[in-house]
Amino acid sequence: MQPRWLSAQEMRTWRSFSDLSLVMEDTLDQQLRHDSGMSHLTYSVLVFLSELPEQRLRMTDLAEKLRISRTRLSYTIARMEEEGWVRREDSPGDKRAQLAVLTEAGTAALTEAAPGHVELVRSAVFDRLTPEQAQAFGEACAIVLAGLTGPERPALPVDLPWRR
Repeated sequence: MQPRWLSAQEMRTWRSFSDLSLVMEDTLDQQLRHDSGMSHLTYSVLVFLSELPEQRLRMTDLAEKLRISRTRLSYTIARMEEEGWVRREDSPGDKRAQLAVLTEAGTAALTEAAPGHVELVRSAVFDRLTPEQAQAFGEACAIVLAGLTGPERPALPVDLPWRR
């Protein structure tokens, strides 16, 4: 079976997206490290936990939600524990599982980091797009993400890290 090569326009679109993904992640990480002393992944953990009603979640579920390996999450949580931003607790319903729990210090760190992060996201993305472009961009991203993570995702030789 012959590969379905990308057209010239598709290649330009793909390269723009690929470059954007790399530069955006690096830019967000640099801004957060400079302003708040935390990585973008650490910020993402804090945000996710802060949005949960009890501000706690099983580690395996958190890894899946953040789409990272359990090993990477465990390493990140260990560093966050050293800062006092999270703590681990045994899961009351499953002795094998641990919960990541947001602390008051974690909430304070997030509250301090959020304004600079949001300003960067706003200036890098939303200030450059019309409301219609922003909506279309969000819809396109959601469609592509669903195709990679949903039941119709492409077959891969290995499972995605958060599914292992």
